[in-house]
Amino acid sequence: MAQDQNKTQNTNQRMIVLEMLLTENAYSHIIVRDVLNKYNYLPQQEKSFIKRLYEGTLERQIELDYVINQYSSTKTDKMKKPIRAIMRMGVYQILYMDAVPDAAACNEAVKLAQKKGFATLKGFVNGVLRNIARSKEHIEYTSLSVKYSMPEWIVDLWTQQLGAETTETVLAGLLKEHLVTIRFRDLPEITGIYLETAVSAVQKALAAQGGMIRQYSCLPCVYRVSGTDDLTRLPYYENGAFVVQDASSILAVMAIGIEAYVDRMGFRDRQKAVRVLDLCAAPGGKSMLVADVLEKCDVNYAVISRDISANKVGLMQENFDRCGLKNTSAKVKDALQRDEALMGTVDIVIADVPCSGLGVIGKKRDIKYHISPEMIQEITALQKQILAMAVSYLKPGGRLLFSTCTINQEENEKHFMWLRDEMKLTPVSLDDMLPECFHTDTTREGYLQLLPGVHDSDGFFISVFETVV
Repeated sequence: MAQDQNKTQNTNQRMIVLEMLLTENAYSHIIVRDVLNKYNYLPQQEKSFIKRLYEGTLERQIELDYVINQYSSTKTDKMKKPIRAIMRMGVYQILYMDAVPDAAACNEAVKLAQKKGFATLKGFVNGVLRNIARSKEHIEYTSLSVKYSMPEWIVDLWTQQLGAETTETVLAGLLKEHLVTIRFRDLPEITGIYLETAVSAVQKALAAQGGMIRQYSCLPCVYRVSGTDDLTRLPYYENGAFVVQDASSILAVMAIGIEAYVDRMGFRDRQKAVRVLDLCAAPGGKSMLVADVLEKCDVNYAVISRDISANKVGLMQENFDRCGLKNTSAKVKDALQRDEALMGTVDIVIADVPCSGLGVIGKKRDIKYHISPEMIQEITALQKQILAMAVSYLKPGGRLLFSTCTINQEENEKHFMWLRDEMKLTPVSLDDMLPECFHTDTTREGYLQLLPGVHDSDGFFISVFETVV
């Protein structure tokens, strides 16, 4: 205990954030995970500060640079990387962290500059930041790109496809706080824990450390979690009583209509097994939910989960084992690599294909700085190849779930129409599968585009098709 207290006293939270911002060739959510694991001995409040400052500075980078450039004679693109990161951190604290006094934000930025070997720039850092602090109530933004820190080409893309009003709603929605979502598994015969017991225990554990869980509207057993960055420490985690899964992923599985499909295809007599193939399965949430639904249906089944990443497959299998999923397996396999043994034999194929990720920018904040229109063209070609392979696995009467975590008609609606018109698949109405609060003009046609700010979820595209019997 004393050793941890000494470590805590010697830990400079802002220096940690600075080093995180200067880390290259790594995804932001991976950086956060690794740093919080490394400094797990810190109090929750300090870990939350590190996470908030890092993610906020990264997320608001375009806006922060715009503000700095209004008050600095040296523009951000001409600054040394450490100084630029220090300035961005300082401005983020001034504009968005009310608990941090402006004077403290300025003073700590000066200290960081000195510690990083830029003592000669202390006056510059101090002067610019204090000037911004004095003028922060009068900053005017020239565009949606600056106001919401989104690259101009993405704003233009969404404005063209969604309209100006919806685009601004989405942009604002992406900047809202995104809490972790967990799904409790109502399967006491597997977990050994009743649903109410698990929910109550997690609720009490979080309350003891200042956190909470809040039930997700329209979705039973789904809760938002705050006040912890280490879910593995919560009660009954090891029992598999709950799994981390976004609401959009849960809705995608619900859209398949597994229970109705099992009844219609005659699986209740247990003479044959439901075969499910998840082609791009990582992190495995859909595979696990499908397995849980089939368990409740009391049928024979096999869920085959695949991904191209050996590391992700290993993590999936660990979760499958923790959750006691005996008929679900994770294997390394490229979705484009043909499996002759499965051709025309699969009841349900899940194709959550690689995409631009524009719908999850609110959680993976660096995506918007790395994706480009040229990259999207390459992605759409890959998507079509994977979808063609997915269709080839379906047996007569089988169902295909096609989904992405993006907001882009080139990756979503165009592929939907291709599957319908060229591949001759029949879209399945989602109105009978999804809660009424998610019904839109398109759900009866067989697809749903979830939008941050419009829906209480990530940006996610869901569609379901059926082959001819």
